[in-house]
Amino acid sequence: MIKSNAFDYINVLDKAADASWLRNEAIANNIANVDTPNYKREDVTFQKELKRALLRSPYSSMDEKVKNLSTDRLQARTYKDYAGYAYRLDGNNVDIETENTILAKNQLMYEGLLNSISQEFNNLQRAMQ
Repeated sequence: MIKSNAFDYINVLDKAADASWLRNEAIANNIANVDTPNYKREDVTFQKELKRALLRSPYSSMDEKVKNLSTDRLQARTYKDYAGYAYRLDGNNVDIETENTILAKNQLMYEGLLNSISQEFNNLQRAMQ
């Protein structure tokens, strides 16, 4: 993580990309365990934490909110989704079609985050010229 105000957005985008990568791993694990009895699907929480942190900020502009955001406290967390719920009699709650849809959405999110990070570095490069 880079400690400079010029990199505020990059640091937040980096955390979001890490969370998206972790979600991809959780989804892959869910797909791999689609036939495992009593397996409960996993998901990753990050967006809600980021949103909550930004809404709690006393600053009015997004630049100020991001500048004063403690990215060290923003952590992606894996959790069991609908742990008490099962789609099948064997206790598994993974639906392969849902997982494939979520995987595609997450891959688009990850690509978008990487593109945004690249754009931020391009903006910095242009500002230095």
